[in-house]
Order: sequence, then C-alpha cells, then structure tokens
Amino acid sequence: MGLPIQTGQASSWGRCHDIASAESVHVTDSPVVSGVGWTTVDDVLASVVFVPSAPLLVPAIAGPHADDTDPVRTATLSAGRGLAAAASRWVAIGAADPGRSGRGPCGTFARFGVDVPVNLTRTRGTCEGDPVGIDPDMPLTMLIAGWLRGETGVDEVTPVIVAPDSGAGECARIGAELRARIDAVAEPVGVLVVGDGATSMTARAPGGGLRASSIDLQQRIDDALARADRATLAGLEPAECAAEGVSGRPAWQVTAALCADDDLDGELLFADAPFGVGYAVAVWNPR
Repeated sequence: MGLPIQTGQASSWGRCHDIASAESVHVTDSPVVSGVGWTTVDDVLASVVFVPSAPLLVPAIAGPHADDTDPVRTATLSAGRGLAAAASRWVAIGAADPGRSGRGPCGTFARFGVDVPVNLTRTRGTCEGDPVGIDPDMPLTMLIAGWLRGETGVDEVTPVIVAPDSGAGECARIGAELRARIDAVAEPVGVLVVGDGATSMTARAPGGGLRASSIDLQQRIDDALARADRATLAGLEPAECAAEGVSGRPAWQVTAALCADDDLDGELLFADAPFGVGYAVAVWNPR
C-alpha cells in the first residue's frame, strides 16, 4: 500500500516511481510495484505547491524579451525552491494532454518550439543526447514538473497523470489512494500540482476573448487556492470548467482529496492572466 520509494539505496525508475495503479491513473498503464525499505510514519506530507502548466515558464521558450513572464516564473521558482527545501522527493499531479499517453521520465519541450529536455529523476542522468529515451508524448504538466525538478535540484519526481475528463468522484478516489501511499513513506514527500485556469480572461485570450464567466470562475479558484479551501476545489463542476478551458480541475480535485483531513495554511504567491489564461502559484503548508 505504500508509495514505492526506496530509502537508503539508489532507486530505479521502473521499480520505485509508480505510485498509483492503472485503475487510479487511468491514462497510464503503470503497474503497482512494491516498495523496499519503507515504513509507515505520520506527517510525511511536507508541503503542497500549485503552479501553472505554461511552457513560457521556461526562459528558452519565452525568449529574452518576454518580460511579462518574469513575475509568474519568479513565483513558480520561489515556490519550487521552498518545496525542494522541505522534501527531496516529490509527487507531481497533473492532467494528461488530450490524445497523448506519454509519461516520461524523459521528455522535451520540442513541440512547443524549443528542444529543451527535462527529466523527472536525477538518477537517470541527462536526457540530452539520448533521443531514444525521450518520450515525445510526455504531458505538458509533467514537462513543467521535470523542468522545475531540474531548476531546484530535487532527486526525483513521481508522476501522477490524471485523465483530463476524470469526474470529481474519480479524482477523489485517486487522491485518497495516493494519500494512503504517501503516508506509508519514511521520509517527507512534497506534492507539486500543475495546471491552468480559465482561458478567457482577456480580450485576446486563447479561449475566444474576455468572458465574465471565466473571470468569476477563476476568482473562485484563486480564492480557494489562497485559503487551502478543499471543499470549493472538490466542488468544481467538470462541465463548467471544460466550458471555461480550466485544465487544472482534475489535478486540483485529486489534491483536495489527498489533503482532505489536513490542517493547512494557504498562501497565494501569484494570480494573474498575462496571456489571457488564469495562472496561479500557491503554497499549502501544514500548521
């Protein structure tokens, strides 16, 4: 039942990184594997960090003159470094890309215009120069997780990839199962949650221009992230979120269930829509 992370010895990707079963993370075919050397302890959830799934967080993609990306990147790196200080191993929760079933651990941002390789685990070395080992279908959410892992020096990130159309009940089940596995690890585990908000936040937004309904929904999401309000996140309507382009909804609902019984303080580090899409960076810490 435990999160299969080995302690006291080097781990291998296939043996030690799959947290959830194929039924839980139903866009993957990852097996359930046994952990080695872990024991059950309390209070191993170190911290939870929420970041956007924006390729423009990566400087090489944004370009040298994209000053409008600086605030969200600064907030993301600050939150990531805080999470790295709290835990050297992370779980990354994010939705799959529609029509893609990759899961890493090596991937690249090449389909977003620049071939920036990323890796979810330090133990596999670098992805550079190994095109065979790079997963071209690695979800954007996990590419962001891999990039942030590299920027912060974290040892390894376990991907939890959720189908984008998962209902609230399915997300709650995944979150509860994931928490049981995290609670069976004898070391702190950080949780990185990657996802975007509404896509019609400005007149030139990719979701078709400015819509009051997008602004209203994004405000509710931002407020919930700021207050660690799990009930509001759990209650987000899939149909409403789909209509407003909110791709982060499944990851947020998994996290709401994962943290359902925790006493948490929330802090919103960034909330804006520099490209017409709702980006939020938030941190939840145990009291």
